[in-house]
Amino acid sequence: MKKEECFYLGKIVSKFSFKGEVLIKLDTDEPESYVKMESVFVDYNNNLVPFFIERSTLHKSDLLRVKFEDVDSEEDANDLMKAEIYLPLTLLPKLEGDQFYFHEVIGFKIIDNAYGEVGVIKSINDSTAQALFEIDRNGTEILIPMNDEFIDKIDRDSKEVRVNTPEGLIDLYL
Repeated sequence: MKKEECFYLGKIVSKFSFKGEVLIKLDTDEPESYVKMESVFVDYNNNLVPFFIERSTLHKSDLLRVKFEDVDSEEDANDLMKAEIYLPLTLLPKLEGDQFYFHEVIGFKIIDNAYGEVGVIKSINDSTAQALFEIDRNGTEILIPMNDEFIDKIDRDSKEVRVNTPEGLIDLYL
């Protein structure tokens, strides 16, 4: 399994017991959706390694207390500290309407209601306070904030994102 085929679920943040249990800080709005998992991929020495789950429960709302198979001591658990947890993209729930996962709109065209075709989404920059569409327009990079007020429609069939940007925003880049 490659990282590109997976989504980031969280990170092992601490040990919970001397029997090898760990706490995973989940990166999700719905932690309860992940309590009944049978396995996860752990980023271990830059490889995604499958780990099977014996049992798991929610701990303080956004932490998942997990007992992995064959992780039976504090030493075993120490080895996993700060490791990132992944699941296959196929396990993401399908989103409807104008909700989307960042990875699924890469390659979509951006069409502005006033400007017309802007370019193709090459990536999403979510390292800033406001996530940005990074758009390629014939070698020129254009950044459009991923603001709900700007996004009119996601058309998965025609692979287009229709936006209504403030006047002059796109012209700043051209």
